[in-house]
Amino acid sequence: MTEVIRSLFYEKFSTKGIVYAAPGRVNLIGEHTDYNNGFVLPGAINKTITLEIAPNYNDHFNIVSADLQQEITFEANDQKSENSWANYIIGVVMEITKRGYTVPGFNCVFGGNIPRGGGMSSSAALESAFAFAINDMNHFNISKAEMAKIGQMAEHNYAGVRCGIMDQFASLHGEKEKLIRLDCRSLGYELIPFRPAGYKLLLIDTRVKHALANSEYNVRRSQCEEGVHIIQKNNPEVESLRDVTEDMLQKSKEILSPVVYQRCLYVIQENARLMRACDALKQDDFLSFGKEMFGSHEGLSKQYEVSCDRLDFLVEFARNYPGVAGARMMGGGFGGCTINLIAAKEYQAFMIAATEAFEKQFGKKPFYYEVTIDEGARRIG
Repeated sequence: MTEVIRSLFYEKFSTKGIVYAAPGRVNLIGEHTDYNNGFVLPGAINKTITLEIAPNYNDHFNIVSADLQQEITFEANDQKSENSWANYIIGVVMEITKRGYTVPGFNCVFGGNIPRGGGMSSSAALESAFAFAINDMNHFNISKAEMAKIGQMAEHNYAGVRCGIMDQFASLHGEKEKLIRLDCRSLGYELIPFRPAGYKLLLIDTRVKHALANSEYNVRRSQCEEGVHIIQKNNPEVESLRDVTEDMLQKSKEILSPVVYQRCLYVIQENARLMRACDALKQDDFLSFGKEMFGSHEGLSKQYEVSCDRLDFLVEFARNYPGVAGARMMGGGFGGCTINLIAAKEYQAFMIAATEAFEKQFGKKPFYYEVTIDEGARRIG
């Protein structure tokens, strides 16, 4: 990928620049906890957005997408583009500008090997790559945490997606063989070792993205907020579900609707599962870690109700297959990928068996993505 980017950059601009990369991410456990000020456990992966960039000493930003074979030119004037991918980049430039920095014009070519629509946050990687490159090239000394906020706000204000901060944070802060236990309230984090000797991480793509995902996301968020509002009547110190214990929830059960009760119970239990999962990883105990992954999926499917038949089928298949330590749906739900922790010796046989079973059930083959936990945003040279 790097050589393709370099060749195209020289072809377009007759010069050389600096090459940067920022990765996509996976989240091992801790789903729908971010907007409840809870905890998540993402890691950067070995699939990236790569770019070459150089100043052009004027006010124009000239961007070439190698993958899409499209080009745009814009100025720092807060104007959105008709090209959806361009708005992530425009958003990053404008959010840096809003913070008082003057971003000089530049030429850039970018491309990537993060599967679009696979749930690995190619958009966050794009934002992180540009934020990191602009900061490094201009010596702005913006912290990685602030760059993550810049990427998040670019997505909110220019791409129209009200995302949390996990994806950008993981893309920027990732380290090889380490996961990030991120506190979504304070943005404090701890690096958790992930040395899966004898195991591999495999994403299985259901090849479906349900139309309900965005609308149901908003419904779940409102239900959690409703639960907090009711629980606050007896516990005024509570600010979010992060602060609610199961005991508090039980004492308010009679005045909560059954649905809201289940939503709140899931979030509280998911935060607890994540803590146990981190303890297991510190001991390299992947069987215990895997049990928490299965428990996470059960909660997402039965309590939070954001799974679908294909996701449930794949997780249940994995649960009953020898050598699979854990599996769960990953992401917002209603489609997308499952993430599986599989014994390396069973890896190929599992894919063959899962493909056969899935195709028999749903009439099409799933997609597979093998990933490893790798470095975050970086300068390549």
